[in-house]
Amino acid sequence: MNYQVLLYYKYVQIKDPEAFRDAHLELCNEIGLKGRILVATEGLNGTVSGTIEQTERYMNTLREDARFTDIIFKVEPSSGHAFKKMKVKVKPEIVNLHLANDLNPNEVTGKHLTPKEFFEAMQDDDVIILDARNTYEYDLGHFKNAIRPNIETFRELPAWVEENLSKYKDKKVLTYCTGGIRCEKFSGFLVNEGFQNVNQLHGGIITYGYDPEVKGALWDGKCYVFDERISVSVNRTGEEVIVGNCYHCGNPEERYVKCGNPDCNKHLLLCEECEHKHLRSCSEECKEHPSNRYVKEHQLNA
Repeated sequence: MNYQVLLYYKYVQIKDPEAFRDAHLELCNEIGLKGRILVATEGLNGTVSGTIEQTERYMNTLREDARFTDIIFKVEPSSGHAFKKMKVKVKPEIVNLHLANDLNPNEVTGKHLTPKEFFEAMQDDDVIILDARNTYEYDLGHFKNAIRPNIETFRELPAWVEENLSKYKDKKVLTYCTGGIRCEKFSGFLVNEGFQNVNQLHGGIITYGYDPEVKGALWDGKCYVFDERISVSVNRTGEEVIVGNCYHCGNPEERYVKCGNPDCNKHLLLCEECEHKHLRSCSEECKEHPSNRYVKEHQLNA
């Protein structure tokens, strides 16, 4: 494969995010990258794709900046670009946890565990394995015995924890997310809430899957990613199983689409047969919506 996908973040002060955005977009366009990068006063969060030469140049250039000399890149081989465009946006946070009292992960966060340490800790008898992602990400794949928070956005997670896990503050908690960035703040939130033994998977699911020792063991299904690939494999032990089920028929499925109703856009695990039968919709209301994208794509109202 001649392309690579880079997943990375760094919590570091960026005094003028707007100026950084403009210069960074110019750099990415000059190199020829495509992707999505978020910039905030608290740091940088990005996923980009390009040829091996382009991505290597980007990594080297970014590390020349004193603020990012030690930034860690998760590198995945790819058959082509994982994005259609290059976007760099300024946001209040590089992940939207939206805490009433924000925190700096460089000052308070959970203990970082290597993939091997996380693998071993998951096999403890008295441990809570907490998925820090959204329901549609969990439904496609997750660690064995991991708790599925009933949330549709990351910012809903603190309230869910307060309602459902407050009585377990003395337990050992293992939390994980795709690339590690969500857990940096979320684990800090848990620490501030009084959880006594908070641990996070360093580098996230992506790093865990490529670790030569654990090889993604104890992971079932695929990992949802926020680019054109939609999902990637994690378990490389030869024991990969499907955990997802078609939204309508319930058969095993790992194919994600968005509801045909643009006002809904719900993530749906949907087999091809049910996509055609239900016009890529989650409900009769969405199926009959006048702007249903499936109907327009197939010219069913022509």
